[in-house]
Amino acid sequence: MELNKEYWENRYLTKETQWDLGEISTPVKNYIDQLTNKNLKILIPGAGNSYEAEYLFQKGFKNVYVIDIASTPLANLSKRIKSFPGEQLIHKDFFDLHLKFDLIIEQTFFCALDPDLRLDYARKTYELLNPNGKIAGLLFNFPLTDQGPPFGGNKTAYEKTFDPYFNIKTLEKCYNSIKPRQGNELFFIFEKKQTL
Repeated sequence: MELNKEYWENRYLTKETQWDLGEISTPVKNYIDQLTNKNLKILIPGAGNSYEAEYLFQKGFKNVYVIDIASTPLANLSKRIKSFPGEQLIHKDFFDLHLKFDLIIEQTFFCALDPDLRLDYARKTYELLNPNGKIAGLLFNFPLTDQGPPFGGNKTAYEKTFDPYFNIKTLEKCYNSIKPRQGNELFFIFEKKQTL
């Protein structure tokens, strides 16, 4: 199982990053705004330019880690936030990560993966989370085809993928998506199961 490093590096170098909003998405921002424990150890996988990490860091969450297979977006984040700890910028394949976190924030990483890796993603996020850990964020809500990334999916398929590892706390259509994504996003919160 390997992610295509050159493909993603080239997308950033050539600025073919149409998924990049240039800021944190509203649903994720609203979720972060209701988090009270500033000591949470948080991971943002496939972070890209990671406006989520920037927002968290500015809100006083200092235990934020980002991982990306491409080095360019990590360098971009480092330039934007000079005080962001270098050891929390991880340049490697998500599936090779072996740390533990309290929360994983999902923002356009899952939809960028080859759909054949979705079960591996669910298993890996389960492994990376501490007991009672959560994964929260956005999943696309449009038909899954061979055309992508981004690759789509639906509520039923996501439940099937994540149910072996997580208790589905929330999985619903976003009411506060940005205009271009309205009707095409599901907001979710999944909690790690105590036993499998």
